[in-house]
Amino acid sequence: MKYKNAQDILPDRLLKELQQYVSGETLYIPNAQEKKQWGETSGARSYYKQRNEQIREKHRCGIKIEALADEYNLSVDSIRKILY
Repeated sequence: MKYKNAQDILPDRLLKELQQYVSGETLYIPNAQEKKQWGETSGARSYYKQRNEQIREKHRCGIKIEALADEYNLSVDSIRKILY
């Protein structure tokens, strides 16, 4: 993230208005685009969704919770949360 001098970018009246609220401080202005949900950018959301569906499918086919916990390196409680 690059820092820019507000004096170089903003009109004088807007700069003076902002200075009433913060003066000499660093101000973060968020991006105008919609914020993405957790894991959408990195692909983690889709990875875990697919993994959890595989766990549910294997359990429907008769694989026990303890075996799923060992296979996916998760606790038995985590597997239960995914299933129920």
